[in-house]
Amino acid sequence: MQNTQTKKDTTRNVIPFRHQGEFYFSHGVKAFQQKHFERAEKWMKKAIECSPKNALYLCQLSVLYTEMGEYHRANEVLQKVLDTNENLYTDCYYLLANNYAHLGLFYESKKYADKYLDVEKDGEFKEEVEELLSLIDQVFLDELEEDDLEFENEDELMIYQETAFYHLEHKEWTKALDVLEEMIMLYPEYSQSKHEYAYALFENGDHEEAITLEEAWFEKDEKSLHSMLNLTYFYHQTNHEKANSFQSLINNVYPTYEPQKLKMAITFARCGEYEKAYQRFQSLRSKSVTNYMSYYYWFSRTLEKLDFHEESQKLWEKGIHRHLDLKIVYGR
Repeated sequence: MQNTQTKKDTTRNVIPFRHQGEFYFSHGVKAFQQKHFERAEKWMKKAIECSPKNALYLCQLSVLYTEMGEYHRANEVLQKVLDTNENLYTDCYYLLANNYAHLGLFYESKKYADKYLDVEKDGEFKEEVEELLSLIDQVFLDELEEDDLEFENEDELMIYQETAFYHLEHKEWTKALDVLEEMIMLYPEYSQSKHEYAYALFENGDHEEAITLEEAWFEKDEKSLHSMLNLTYFYHQTNHEKANSFQSLINNVYPTYEPQKLKMAITFARCGEYEKAYQRFQSLRSKSVTNYMSYYYWFSRTLEKLDFHEESQKLWEKGIHRHLDLKIVYGR
């Protein structure tokens, strides 16, 4: 009895050791500096559990996501900071502008870059923001030369584009179809959404309807690269009699726009044309496509099929570091 009582008294006097947010955060920063991104994310999330509204922890997590190419997730975190600390953490505007630029959402990027300069006349990131705005202006000029379409509400369109892109990259076909259907109704001039709708429809199992839609659009515009790539893939997957002719059709097409170049490379890979896919992947400016999970999956798969096993594994691991969802969504 005495031993039991002594044990109880000793236990009562023990003070439980509780890790504070600073402890977790310091380990997260260290892991981040060593480029152990998954480990860094775990530590930083633990720190945020201790202090959910700590802007420093949240901002560092957003920077981690940016480094990993997870720009959507980075922006979600930054918006949380602004919701509670808008006037104190104006650097978030610069970080948001930078992330949206990486996503190709230049209207959103410009909005936050302008906002940063409005509130920080001589801020730490003034030069970077001014350089970013200069690049955005150049992009707008290039787009005007290529496309005369004008939309009354560009910001809203960009949000739709970003949302659709996220669902397509995560193979969330039903959600993508809902967003794309709204885009087609609200922005009928924006033709790309129609082709993305057909693609999502096909991947969702509605092969006949997807092919019928895409064939109708191709009849109206036989120079449409979107139609050519979709039909090449659709015909290959369904063993259609036109499969070979459409693969031949795209052999001599060389787009200049990076997302189209990427889709061309992926289409060749999906059709088992790995040598051609490899050549197209090699022509990409890698920095411009790192926010695509599909880039890492299909390029690494192409390398594997061509017996570049070491290069394939390195690229796949790099993709996993940048996109935590890559292994879950695409698997290998």
